[in-house]
Amino acid sequence: MHLFRKNTNQFTVSICQIVVCAALSAPLPAFAQDLPAGASFFDDFETLDESIWGISDGWVNGDWQNCMWSGENVSVKDGMLELGFSTRPNDKRKYTCGEIQSRHIYGYGTYEARFRTSTGSGLNAAFFTYIGPHHGKPHDEIDFEVLTRDTTAVSLNTYVGSAPKNGKRVPLPQPADGGFITYSFVWEPDGIRWYVDGEMMHETPPNAELPTNDQKIYASFWGSDSFPNWMGRFVEPDTDLVMDVDWIAFTALGEDCQFPDSIVCQDE
Repeated sequence: MHLFRKNTNQFTVSICQIVVCAALSAPLPAFAQDLPAGASFFDDFETLDESIWGISDGWVNGDWQNCMWSGENVSVKDGMLELGFSTRPNDKRKYTCGEIQSRHIYGYGTYEARFRTSTGSGLNAAFFTYIGPHHGKPHDEIDFEVLTRDTTAVSLNTYVGSAPKNGKRVPLPQPADGGFITYSFVWEPDGIRWYVDGEMMHETPPNAELPTNDQKIYASFWGSDSFPNWMGRFVEPDTDLVMDVDWIAFTALGEDCQFPDSIVCQDE
């Protein structure tokens, strides 16, 4: 299940999974000590690289999630990862949704993804990192979340020991459903910086509480009826919706730029 907390007059939801390995297309090790450390990579999704990614399939995170994770909602074609939200009833929910999660954990460095979303109220297109109790670790997390009821902005956040920290909502240079946007964050021991299309949009203040545990990488597209003040009132879509992911990359702290579009290249 996800964790949720009341924040002022609205609910906020962590993107974490307490049961992240319940039913993947290929089983992943459950505990952090069993999860291998990952190296720098750039994945442009010419194929779905099963050495990097597992697919969430056949389960839900909690009662509030109105869709079941399904491998049928994850596909790669024409050099693009597609994570779908479908009006396809199943034995758990009325809808299905798509998610990938890394088979490795990653530490300090630069995390980047380039994606485009559909638009729709009650849906969340997310690129984030997470580790938590299911892995035998405290809940740490770093987020980009496009709440597609309003595709002109993206929500940024961290969780440290299960507590939300350092959150901010920032404008996008174009609507997320209007074209591809690059979302990047740099996680260092003394701070985190978030970038959109290479422009820094937010950073943690001095002496902020920060995640310290290596984390898995996720991309997901899901819906809920339960958080209208946060995600918007859920409106059943007339057709299948999709989050198109062009590429995802991780560059370990101190390593050289891997590809021209990386923000790591800005510092070289």
